Amino acid sequence: MTVMKKLIVLFCAALLLACPAFAQDAGPAEDFAARYERLVRNVGYSGVGVVTLIDRWEEASPDDPSIPVARFNYYYAKSQSSEVVPKPGVRRYLGNAPTFTLKDSEGNDINYFEEVTYDEELFGEAMKVLDRQVAAQPDELRWRFLKITALAAYEKESPDMAAAELKALVERNASAHPAWTLDGVSAGTDVFEQGVGEYCALFYGIGSPASYEYFREISERMTKLFPKNPAFIDNIGSYWMVVKGNDKQAAKYYKKALKLDPDDYAATRNLKIIERRQAQAKKK
Repeated sequence: MTVMKKLIVLFCAALLLACPAFAQDAGPAEDFAARYERLVRNVGYSGVGVVTLIDRWEEASPDDPSIPVARFNYYYAKSQSSEVVPKPGVRRYLGNAPTFTLKDSEGNDINYFEEVTYDEELFGEAMKVLDRQVAAQPDELRWRFLKITALAAYEKESPDMAAAELKALVERNASAHPAWTLDGVSAGTDVFEQGVGEYCALFYGIGSPASYEYFREISERMTKLFPKNPAFIDNIGSYWMVVKGNDKQAAKYYKKALKLDPDDYAATRNLKIIERRQAQAKKK
């Protein structure tokens, strides 16, 4: 995929278990934060002693905004288990290349992928942590981004709940014009647009029929709300080019994006691909 290549780790895979602490003053909270970081480096986010330390941390500094992040990380990591499974005929799974490939008895390649499963109860506890924070801080993007990312990972090929959360976030921005913050720091419209753009890329990367449609739907909505942002126009072009195989329709969107930004790399590159394919078709 040439569009949306500039993925920011902040909004995608590493967002879940590498969330930075909110700004805080030195003192007991900082001491607990340092102890927590040392512990998780040794035993992981859900290892022995982590939840006990989080409980003590909350007793000492109940208003420390890093505590919900730590508690979410604990439940989310605890809910996960993984195994490597064969998926015959599948070249990529959820946007990922195979972990390894073996031959079957007839010499055919069988791709193996790492697949994560979730304990329903523990995953539900992780979601409860985020829901409480969203209710308490409705304009803090961190909690909303964490929830969308976790749901997308949990739902795999059918990210229905993740898409619903993202669409609700977009509509809240359109109707209420909230003063968004990210980790307690004022976040401008560009941060919001970029965050939504990263989730569009995430849905595209999943590569399922459902995720492709959410990719298109959200990109079209964002184009109406932010008509000067060429990234979402590029997305629609990529939908027509890759998902629907309609180069003619895709080219219209890429040309529209280039009118907004003549240096748009994705639009320029994809138009060249379309032109080469058209030239090859004429030769045949």
